[in-house]
Amino acid sequence: MLVFWACVAAWFLVQRQGNIHWLALGDTDDNMRLMQVRGLLAGQGWYDLRQYRLDPVMGGFDIHWSRLPDLPIAALILALKPFLGVAQAERWACGIAPLLPLAITMAGLALTVRRLIAPYAWPLALVILLGCTSTMTMYAPMRIDHHGWQLAALAMTVAGLADPRRARGGATVGISSAISLTIGLEMLPYCAMAGAIVALRWIWEAAEARRMMVYGLTLAGGSGLGFALFASNANQAMRCDALTPVWLSVMVAAGALLFLIGRLNPSSRLIRFVLGAAAGAAIVAGFVYFFPQCLGRPEQVSDELANTWLNNVREARPIYKHSLKTAFPLATLPIIGIIGAAVATWRARGTEAVVGWAAIALFTAFAGAMLLWQVRAGPAAQMLSVPGACALAWIVVPWFLGRSSMLVRVLGSVTAFLIVSGLFAGFILPWLPSGSKPGAPDKVGQANAACARFSTLRPLDSIPRATMFSHVDMGPRLITITHHNGVAGPYHRNGRAILDVHKAFTGKPEAFRAIAAAHGAQYLLVCPDMSETTLYRARAPSGFYAQLVKAQVPNWLTPVALAPNSPFKLWKIDYGISAPTPQPPRPETP
Repeated sequence: MLVFWACVAAWFLVQRQGNIHWLALGDTDDNMRLMQVRGLLAGQGWYDLRQYRLDPVMGGFDIHWSRLPDLPIAALILALKPFLGVAQAERWACGIAPLLPLAITMAGLALTVRRLIAPYAWPLALVILLGCTSTMTMYAPMRIDHHGWQLAALAMTVAGLADPRRARGGATVGISSAISLTIGLEMLPYCAMAGAIVALRWIWEAAEARRMMVYGLTLAGGSGLGFALFASNANQAMRCDALTPVWLSVMVAAGALLFLIGRLNPSSRLIRFVLGAAAGAAIVAGFVYFFPQCLGRPEQVSDELANTWLNNVREARPIYKHSLKTAFPLATLPIIGIIGAAVATWRARGTEAVVGWAAIALFTAFAGAMLLWQVRAGPAAQMLSVPGACALAWIVVPWFLGRSSMLVRVLGSVTAFLIVSGLFAGFILPWLPSGSKPGAPDKVGQANAACARFSTLRPLDSIPRATMFSHVDMGPRLITITHHNGVAGPYHRNGRAILDVHKAFTGKPEAFRAIAAAHGAQYLLVCPDMSETTLYRARAPSGFYAQLVKAQVPNWLTPVALAPNSPFKLWKIDYGISAPTPQPPRPETP
C-alpha cells in the first residue's frame, strides 16, 4: 500500500510542479493556512491564532481553526529550509504536506476492504479511490487546508467500524473522531453517526459492549487532550463552531454515558435499547438546556451576514441546486456505493461480516444523504462509497472473467469495472449541459485565476507596505503573496469587516470612504469580474463598485499605474479631498 501511495505521490508532485513553483494555493483557506504556519514559525503564540495582517486597525482576524494541521507543514519547512531556503521550503512543504493524509486514507480503506471483502481486495479499493475526483482534489499538492486530514480520520473511522477486534475497533473510531473534532467541526455529523452505529451494534449484540466502552473512553479522553493541546485562546469561549467548552462537554458526557451503560450491559436487547435511548435523550436534553445558543447555525452569524455573504457560498448549497455537469460526477459513486454496501450486507447475512457491512451501509447512506444538504459533503461521500463499490466489483468482474467467450471476458469485465467504479462518469461528463451558454467566455473564471496568480500579485510589492481595501475573497491571497495588509477574509467570526466590505462596494462613494477610513485602508484594489464582484453589481447597479466599472471615479481616488497586463485596478485613497463627485478617468500617475 505504501508503494502504491509513493507512486501516486510522485506522479502528483511531477504533475503539479508548476503549481508548486508558483505557490498556487488555489483556495482562500490554503492561503490562510500558510499564513498561520508562518505566524507560528515567526514566534506567534501557540494558542494565538489571530491573523494580524487582516484588518490590523481592529486587532486582526479571529480564525477558529486548530494548530494541529499546522504541524506537518511547519515540520517540512524546518526540515527543507537548510537545503532550499525559506521560499522554496515553503513551496515544497505545501506540495508534500497534502500527500501525507492520503497515505492514512489509503490505509483506512485498505484495512476496511481486507476485513470485509478479501485479503487481496485492497488494490481494487485504491484504484477506485483514484477515480474519486472530488476526494482526490483534497490531497493534491498545495491543498494544505485541513480537509485532507479530516477525510483521513474518517477513513480510519470506517476501518474501526469494520474491525472484528472490538476493543481495537472502538479505540480506532474514538481516536479518529477526537482528532477530526480537534481539527474542526466539519465532520461532526459523521462523528455523531459513527457513535450512533457503535451504540446500535451494542443494542443488537451484547458482546459489542467492549467496543462501545473503549470508544466512549477514547472519544472523551481524546477530545479532552485535543482541547488542552490545540484549542486557541478564542476557542476557550462558549462558541459553537469549533471544539470549545461546548462541544468538549458534549463529547465527555457522551463518552462517559456510553462507558457506563456498556458496563451495565444487560442481557435483554429491549433493556439495552432503553438504556441507549435514555443516554441519547440525556445528551440532547443537556445540550438544549446548557447550550441553547448553539441550536441554530454553528457559525452564530447574524441574518444580515448570512444573507449578504454566507448563504452565497456555492459549496454550502445542496447538490440539486447545482448544474447537472457538477452534480452527476459527484453523485454517481455514492449511489453505486450505497447499492454495493446494501448488496454486500445481504450476501453477508448469517456471517460475522454482516454487522460490519451493515455499519458501512448505514454510514455510506448517511454520507450520500448529506449531499442533499451541502455539496461540500461530496469528498466524504465519494470516499465512503469505495468499500461498497469495491464489493460490487469483486462480485461482477469475476463473473465476466469466468465466461467462456474471450470477447465477453475482456469487454464485459472492463465495462463492468468502469460502471461499478463510477469511472464511466468521466466519459459522459463532456456531453452534459454545464448551465452556461455554449461558447461564452468564462470571464469570472478567468478573472478569479488571473487575480490569484503569483506573477500578478507580487508586483504590488513595489508599493510601500500599506493596508489595501479589496474584496473579501482577495484578502488571504493578498497577504500571502505580498507584504500588504488586507481588510477582510471569508471567516465568519469577523462579520463586521465582511459586511463593511460589501456595504462599501454596494453603497455610495462617500460611504465607501468612511468605511475604508475606519479600517485604516490607504489603497483600493479591485479585480474586475472576480466572482464576488458579480454580487456587488447585481445588488447595487448604481453602487460604488458599479460606478468604478463605468469609469465614474471620485476625485479622491488617485489611479496608481500597474503593468499593462495586470488584471487589477489600484487607486490611492485621499482622505483630504472633500468633493465626492465622480469624475471621468484621469491619466494614471505612478
